[in-house]
Amino acid sequence: MRQFVVVGHDAPTTPDFALDDLAGAAGRLDVLCRCVNAAFFLSHAIREDVRTHLVLADAFTVTFEGSDLRRLNPDERSTAALIRTALEHREDAIGHQPVESTPGVSIRRRGFEATLDALDGTLIHLNENGTPVVDCDPPDDPIFVLSDHHDFTAEETNVLADRADLRVRLGPKALHADHAITVAHNFLDTGGFRSY
Repeated sequence: MRQFVVVGHDAPTTPDFALDDLAGAAGRLDVLCRCVNAAFFLSHAIREDVRTHLVLADAFTVTFEGSDLRRLNPDERSTAALIRTALEHREDAIGHQPVESTPGVSIRRRGFEATLDALDGTLIHLNENGTPVVDCDPPDDPIFVLSDHHDFTAEETNVLADRADLRVRLGPKALHADHAITVAHNFLDTGGFRSY
């Protein structure tokens, strides 16, 4: 299982946002939608062995489960609609119990630290100052943790310093979050860039 945790610092936590202004009034939700699409879409298929967690303003986590996912289309607007539907069910999320809003999409009342603590696998902090990924062997059950258009906060950085098994960079230049997910997939798909 491959997992991605994406922190949305300005992301909405209520469903009252317009789908036609994802980059503005919706707190750069466009970035998170592109991350979801990069995590799941192949040319003519969906990666079923992927789970993606969007941490929204450290209050809610929306999880996309590849094996159960339905109604995901390769455009930001329809992905944002799935997130908005999840937020419409936020009041039903009691404690850390998930509520499924559409097939393969659920929401929990869980922030960043609690989300990381609930996951099993090798926690990988993607950071432009980390060890080059080419110097690492692909781990079993990787969990890649990345941020939206903002850097991690000092508190989030401290949490990652305590919990991350690896701190890696994917290349010599900083990448957009969705591009980083694509490169991470390619790293795993090719056994560490060793076989094609």
